Amino acid sequence: MTATIDTAPPRTFGYRLIRQDGLARTGEITTPRGIIRTPAFMPVGTVATVKALYPEQVRDTGADIILANTYHLMLRPGAERIHRLGGLHGFMRWHGPILTDSGGFQLMSLSKIRKVDEEGARFQSHIDGSKHLLSPERSIEIQCLIGADIQMQMDECIELPAERKEAERAMQLSLRWAERSKRAFAAQKEKGIARDGQALFGIVQGGVDAELRRTSAEALVGLDLPGYAIGGLAVGEGQEAMLATLEATLPYLPTTKPRYLMGVGTPEDLIESVRRGIDMFDCVMPTRNGRHGMAFTWNGRVNLRNAVHAENLSPLDPESTCPAARDYSRAYLHHLVRSGEHLGAMLLSWNNTAFYQQLMAAMRAAIADGRFTSWAEETLARLARKS
Repeated sequence: MTATIDTAPPRTFGYRLIRQDGLARTGEITTPRGIIRTPAFMPVGTVATVKALYPEQVRDTGADIILANTYHLMLRPGAERIHRLGGLHGFMRWHGPILTDSGGFQLMSLSKIRKVDEEGARFQSHIDGSKHLLSPERSIEIQCLIGADIQMQMDECIELPAERKEAERAMQLSLRWAERSKRAFAAQKEKGIARDGQALFGIVQGGVDAELRRTSAEALVGLDLPGYAIGGLAVGEGQEAMLATLEATLPYLPTTKPRYLMGVGTPEDLIESVRRGIDMFDCVMPTRNGRHGMAFTWNGRVNLRNAVHAENLSPLDPESTCPAARDYSRAYLHHLVRSGEHLGAMLLSWNNTAFYQQLMAAMRAAIADGRFTSWAEETLARLARKS
């Protein structure tokens, strides 16, 4: 059986600022596969699936874009196989934009079975122990083969806290890899693997050191990439240090291009980061917490494992447009979670993914209306409640 190649109408990549309220901003990112409304949260579909959800459910929550992962897809089922099957969009039945992480974060978590040098990261597969080299060139080739709309440069992400010398070493290596990633992306376009409208983002590194972050940001801006990410955060430094690092970094990134904070985070993190000028986010938290019995609501987190919910017939949120939040009692959800039933993880992951998209929509509306500061304070107070 011959695969149908997944095609998209021609359209250039771009960013349009619609409204700014303080440093918070709302806008639109144009991709070949549609518009991404910002601020945007990307559900994480690491291995070509957002865990416990159908693609249709993810779309119905309001998500414009999802994230997939280079490291995991290169190992299984393989980039070349996905390419032969027509590309990632058709393979997983998600026809909106897809962003792919370069694999740097996963390689950090595999520190015991990998070695980093100038050429790239040499590692053993966590699946079968096979040996691989992931270089900037190979990372970009993989992302182009699977057809990612937004691709990330390969970088080295280190755990925090870290010595300044180590943070600087990894940051400088990431800058050299950014240059190689840009050249590799151009080479893939010449081969016809990369398409017009696909975009390569740089990743700012430097730990929590303001000077290193500035150096990294300025060097990446010199490469004139379509967008910029802030990486290496939410890895143990705490919210206060994370926000301080954002404040030290964002002034050196252009206001005319998207800004993406990688791997973040809680609803509170998202609000505070948007307040400082971030446009894009991703995090496994909505589905991971859902699989462990935790629900996000406008009135705080709800642990459905707690016995207090055993006879509570109230839904998580009677006013929600998401059926998981509106149509199922807390008593039933508690029963599913305590019984280890798959449906419990499915419903709570659905609720959480929908809540995150509702949160982003509310932020976009508040910025557009010029009331983000008051909205943020009211919402943070509500989220601090124990539901």
